[in-house]
Amino acid sequence: MVRPSLCIVTPALASSNNGNWQTALRWSKMLREHYRIALVDHWDGTPADVMIALHARRSAASIERWCGTQPHQPLAVVLTGTDLYRDIQFDASAQRSLALADRLVVLHERAVDDLPVLHRDKATACFQSTRSLAPLRKPHRHLRALMVGHLRAEKAPQTYFAAARRLVDRPDILLDHIGAALDPAWSIEAKSAQQACPAYRWLGPLPHADARRRIQAAHVLVHPSVIEGGAHVVMEAVCSGTPVLASRIAGNIGMLGEDYGGYFELGDSEALAALLQRCRDEPAMLDRLAAQCASRAPLFEPALEQATLLALLCAMIGSKTSGKNTGPYR
Repeated sequence: MVRPSLCIVTPALASSNNGNWQTALRWSKMLREHYRIALVDHWDGTPADVMIALHARRSAASIERWCGTQPHQPLAVVLTGTDLYRDIQFDASAQRSLALADRLVVLHERAVDDLPVLHRDKATACFQSTRSLAPLRKPHRHLRALMVGHLRAEKAPQTYFAAARRLVDRPDILLDHIGAALDPAWSIEAKSAQQACPAYRWLGPLPHADARRRIQAAHVLVHPSVIEGGAHVVMEAVCSGTPVLASRIAGNIGMLGEDYGGYFELGDSEALAALLQRCRDEPAMLDRLAAQCASRAPLFEPALEQATLLALLCAMIGSKTSGKNTGPYR
């Protein structure tokens, strides 16, 4: 039996080393036993049985072309952070992508409720996954915090810089930072923080495997983002036994749970610094956060993500072959 063909469109390929690429690559591996996969940054018109397009705005041209030339072939649009929490509010191309999609995929449990009411009935929540790593024994002589994220406004690195400055008199709290500066101004700010705060180190971009090892070795991951659709680094920390300190935004709450004890208000460097001091000075704090993270880890198992994707695609293709459109907008 010939496997159906699946085109996965992601606006960023391997060179970007970002969340969209990691998602697309992982899904292509999960689905390749069941589908013939084409993984591309834009759709070039090659026929396929079904398309998954990541990002409503940045993949809008591929989505529009697919629906114009293959109107009976099903389409799923995956909403990441910036399109879910910014673009679909005002960008016409992103809004058009929502309307054209047969199914919408969101990446955390609260996100369906964050969609416009008109589109919620065709949304599926699919937690992303990663392999679990055994927790490491951490040294007691210091606390090592780690932020992983390219230096750009959405990731709020300025909150991490400011917290480092607040902790300049705590040499026992080390703050590492992995990520490329996507604008020269961020590079200047990171170097300034490094000069002012000896405990802060900007490590620049690192390969994914190296970043994952550093997450595993850290006492705590810091994730101060403004916008998130379901951050890879959060689930990687949870599945490495590393607690998370995160901004209280929908994308983080949808990953870690409403009652998680490691939140600070968006942009509040004073609260972040206080949490880091508690993690250093109160060992029970880290233990509580680690236990809460462990309770969320089953959500990020690869088998669950794969089963969700296979069920979604099966339903979409089944609706096509039965002659029924899977969504009310095409």
